Amino acid sequence: MTKIDDLKFGMLEISRLADHVMVVTLNRPEVRNAFNTQLGAELLELWTALYRDPSQCRVVVLTGAGDKAFCAGADLKERNGMSDDAWRQQHALFEQMIRAMMDCPIPVIGAINGPAYAGGLEIALNADFLYAVPTARFAFTEVTIGIMPGASGTQHLPRAVGVRRAKEIILAGKPFSAQDALDWGLVNKLCPPEKLMDEALETASAIAANAPISVRQAKTAVQASQSNDLKTGYDIEIACYQRVIDSEDRLEGVAAFNEKRKPVFKGK
Repeated sequence: MTKIDDLKFGMLEISRLADHVMVVTLNRPEVRNAFNTQLGAELLELWTALYRDPSQCRVVVLTGAGDKAFCAGADLKERNGMSDDAWRQQHALFEQMIRAMMDCPIPVIGAINGPAYAGGLEIALNADFLYAVPTARFAFTEVTIGIMPGASGTQHLPRAVGVRRAKEIILAGKPFSAQDALDWGLVNKLCPPEKLMDEALETASAIAANAPISVRQAKTAVQASQSNDLKTGYDIEIACYQRVIDSEDRLEGVAAFNEKRKPVFKGK
């Protein structure tokens, strides 16, 4: 089974800054962390490895290198002059990467350290929730260059900010501020740049201290609420609940409560 620590990435930086917390950094600061074919392939490999073996960490914090941007979107210099077939093949890779991120069972916190435009905003929207610096800006600029969002932006943005506002954002292609993102529910919290990673890691550590199977099943149940009617969603919740009953961590959690001590969860 693929272990992330054994993988050799050129455009992703992987670090572990707290117990069971993995920090993933988009590492192309010279181009505002725009993603090209290689970075798309590396992200696909990362999310696939976590899907296959979620025990490799309990939380991911996703951010961008440098202080200029979280991610400027797809690298248009690489795309300049691409044939239609080459464009479609590259986009198919990006589609696989986004689907793999959607399927990641582990919570992903986005630490948005600067502008997140186009595909960069789509990557951010696939995180479970976002913290951002006050100077971050967001936009779907695709229609201004003759394309459209194609990495789940038209699906995630309406769920985050509402259909009518999402249409305005996507169809006009105009940027909006971090404060707007906070007010509209796209971002959970604004943090000073020097505190962004500390805040994200503090929350990540709190999540990582909880029972991993419970966290993953709860994430699955919450996600189901976005694409199912209430009864079907509840059926999924109950199925997820049944999964945690069989876990050793459930026994440990109840025992620790009664013994007035901190539980030691093993993800089993």
